[in-house]
Amino acid sequence: MSPITRILVLVLAIGGGMLYRNVSQLWADLPPPKLNEQEWWGDEAEPADYAAYLANSSEVVGNRLSYPDVRIEELTILLNQTLRLTPPLEGVAFEYGFNSDYLKKLVAYWRDNYLPRWREREVFLWQFNHFTTDIQGLRMHFLHLMVYNDNKVGKKHYPVLLLHGWPGSVREFYNLIHLLYQTQLNKNNKYIFDVIVPSLPGYAWSQGTSRKGLGPAQVAVMIRNLMLRLGYKKFFIQGGDWGSVIGSNIATLYPENVLGYHSNMCNNFSPKSLVKGIFASFIPNFFVSSEYADFFFPKSRELSYLLEESGYFHLQATKPDTIGSALSGNPVGLAAYILEKFSTWTNASYRSLPDGGLKRSYKLDALLDNVMIYYLTNSITTSQRLYAEAYSSAQRDLRLERVPTTVPTGCARFKSDIMHFLDYQLQDKYKNLIHSSYHKQGGHFAALEVPKVLHSDFIEFVQKVERKFNIKPL
Repeated sequence: MSPITRILVLVLAIGGGMLYRNVSQLWADLPPPKLNEQEWWGDEAEPADYAAYLANSSEVVGNRLSYPDVRIEELTILLNQTLRLTPPLEGVAFEYGFNSDYLKKLVAYWRDNYLPRWREREVFLWQFNHFTTDIQGLRMHFLHLMVYNDNKVGKKHYPVLLLHGWPGSVREFYNLIHLLYQTQLNKNNKYIFDVIVPSLPGYAWSQGTSRKGLGPAQVAVMIRNLMLRLGYKKFFIQGGDWGSVIGSNIATLYPENVLGYHSNMCNNFSPKSLVKGIFASFIPNFFVSSEYADFFFPKSRELSYLLEESGYFHLQATKPDTIGSALSGNPVGLAAYILEKFSTWTNASYRSLPDGGLKRSYKLDALLDNVMIYYLTNSITTSQRLYAEAYSSAQRDLRLERVPTTVPTGCARFKSDIMHFLDYQLQDKYKNLIHSSYHKQGGHFAALEVPKVLHSDFIEFVQKVERKFNIKPL
């Protein structure tokens, strides 16, 4: 071998080694970051004696958060004002956003049909036990349904934490709660659950922070602290949208507390996963059955859809307070902004329908319940700030997408959801992905749209966890 050849071989070897090291650094699993489990988010100064604060703030208070007639009358007046909306373009349904002709019909229903029945809707919303407690300086709201001993006979009993996202609320889970909790309605179901459903910080009746930095990782810490306060050291998690991200963070950071993590929006945005997704697009049949290939491919269709639907995302991740100012105190704009997502995220084809297909999958009362929660609590701005915090440099530096999650994991895919990830991509993050399912019907808001399907999928996941990990009911 000549000297020049030897030098070339040496250079290639060194270059290859450096490339391998850099790729390994980019792709390798990382240890979990250390987060402050007592980080203070309240408006008041952080207490000097945190132990005393915990002792004094641990009270859980039952609430019936009713609103006076004057608030509903003010809303009626606002909805009764002449709408100065720009007519839609000829032949355009929801392709340009919420169709203004249908918005007029929706506002008329809201004002003339829904609001006169508000006290009835209020009773519906308070059918479950509502509570608040102080966590790390913030008031946190949650639903809590506990199973009493006489209802456990013949049932397997576990706690389950349900986590919502944006622009949803605890209202999404009402039908699912009944399926999980009420024994009399599920005589053939062997399972029954204590159900805990928090409003995320800054959403609905949960207080938002006035400090920067409360991202999905810190929210995960708060909600885990809530579960411990309620006496649950081990529990299942189910979530979609932000609930999927936060639930994954809890499972990743605190595997000792999580019996199993189930999501209807499983994702993995690690560099390795994204490269795998591109690679799989060239030979899709090698990675997924042809029966379900259209959940993932062609990627060009998914990317086109994301580009069309993600304008809100960039806005809320960069300027949440600007759009918040436009929507606060503006019930018509708020309804259009929120319900447009319940149209296109439920099924992309609904954009071509003059009513956005809203009544095909939901009852208007259920959709307006959700809008009313945002309006009455004035939480649209604080809810949107989660996007900005999630994509801050401090949150990205945690690199939680590269920290392995070892707890049993289940992924339920609903075809019309915003995006899907292959098991091939998810298994790098979720080391015990034991349940992977596909549902032809359903979209992003599965708990509200197809609660029975989601419930059955979750029960199937629990059964797999029992068999594979030999867990025992309470």
